[in-house]
Amino acid sequence: MIKSLQTPKYFLYSFLLLIFSTPLAAQDRGLDERINEAFTPIANWWEGLILHNFPGTEIPTIIFLLVGGALFFTVYFGFVNIRHFSTAIQTVRGKFDSIDHHSAEKSELALDGDIKGTISDESKEGEVSHFQALATAVSGTVGNGNIAGVALAIAVGGPGATFWMILCGLLGMSTKFVECTLGVKYRDVGEDGTVYGGPMYYLTKGLQEKGFVTLGKVLAGIFAFLCIGASFGGGNAAQSNQAAMQLVDSFGMTGGSARTIIGVIMMVVVGVIIIGGIKRIASVTEKVVPLMAMMYILACLYIIFTNFSFVDDAFGMIFSQAFSPQAGLGGLLGVLITGFRRAAFSNEAGAGSASIAHSAVKTNYAASEGLVALLEPFIDTVVICTMTALVIIIFNGDNTVFDYGGVGGVVMIDDVEAEGAGITAAAFAKYIAFSGPFLTIAVVLFAISTMISWSYYGLQSWMYIFGKSKVSELTYKSLFLIFIVIGAAGDMSSVWAFSDAMILALVFPNMVGLLLLFPRVREELNSYLNAIATIKK
Repeated sequence: MIKSLQTPKYFLYSFLLLIFSTPLAAQDRGLDERINEAFTPIANWWEGLILHNFPGTEIPTIIFLLVGGALFFTVYFGFVNIRHFSTAIQTVRGKFDSIDHHSAEKSELALDGDIKGTISDESKEGEVSHFQALATAVSGTVGNGNIAGVALAIAVGGPGATFWMILCGLLGMSTKFVECTLGVKYRDVGEDGTVYGGPMYYLTKGLQEKGFVTLGKVLAGIFAFLCIGASFGGGNAAQSNQAAMQLVDSFGMTGGSARTIIGVIMMVVVGVIIIGGIKRIASVTEKVVPLMAMMYILACLYIIFTNFSFVDDAFGMIFSQAFSPQAGLGGLLGVLITGFRRAAFSNEAGAGSASIAHSAVKTNYAASEGLVALLEPFIDTVVICTMTALVIIIFNGDNTVFDYGGVGGVVMIDDVEAEGAGITAAAFAKYIAFSGPFLTIAVVLFAISTMISWSYYGLQSWMYIFGKSKVSELTYKSLFLIFIVIGAAGDMSSVWAFSDAMILALVFPNMVGLLLLFPRVREELNSYLNAIATIKK
């Protein structure tokens, strides 16, 4: 009997029981609390399953796989994250459109109507531009992981966690390059021109080429199932959670159902947007994401430069405490794991999710989009996450406002509990007048942009398993919208535990595929670089 209580089935039953309990129970507890009580055991069980330690160590197996793979790709591709950074920028700006967007029939590089080194679908099909694909994917990574997630990392692991976030971001650029190149190379195109891509397709088609037919199908199925869960968690619930918490704090809302009501409102807004599919998502994100990211960056820069004399001290704390953390922060391994975990959640390098959006790009060369994609971890983690970290560290200094090492990321600021975006909001409020409304708007916009992008990722995975039909699409979107409400009502600790584990779980099937298919990426990179060389002569 005791054993049965530890099963996921029991957790599901208990969740439903608590949500749909009697009206009498509703009088005792608010709807927010009831939803959270149902969701917490599910989240804790899943986190424990995914973040198990590698035998003989205190490091989760997933961290070894994530960091080890990223380091290998960085070395194998000759530090592609650094050597070809400028090429990536030029590709996004359209400098190489003459070779990248031409039709196959008119190209001197074509052979029998197809671009050399590509498949016919890739030479002719696609839905969005390089910039739109980047904006859509960035909108899925740049979100409340940058505002709330960074604050959580520093609150738990101290300033030193920032160093490991930056390192993970730099290495993750190489992983992102590999997975997004494969995403374009092995994508499918429907009869109506709709592009279907991502790990599900390069795991099946790519591994089939290498003779691993069964392995490819199994890994693709596992990934698709986990990606659906990740879209409900990290791409949805975690975002609505922070947006709801920020709105409640900003407007002083009370009542046991306040966050649930906010979740319902966000559900309606997101529901209207995602009906249009990838093209509408791309048209929205290419305008909203750069604007809101730039506003947030400018606010961070203002705080940093107005306190420039403290910047060197902040970096000093970041580097010194990365290897010699303060007592009570879990030691070196604790800080390292915290940093890597938050970076992985934020930039998703290794998870493979972004390759779903990048697969829809209009291009003749798979590696062109791979190079564009490596910009994501740089923008998300190296730039935006680091800026947020500097603002918080300048604000707190050496424990001047709150004590690092807060349990569950909760710290005391002016005798009031603060966590996640609340910590970042307190830092902004000290240096920028009327920053509360600005940060509230930023949190909400980041949340919505992330949710609409992840709805696309999850939908692609859902249709891979259940088929490409209107009924299948409607079913997924309905479930996705429900999780907006669940995330808004839940506590940060349980929602983020579930979301972290869901994002990291994707690394298992995806990284196995990447480590088997990376030679194909070398071929694609050489093909694209050779094409660039022809127009430079």
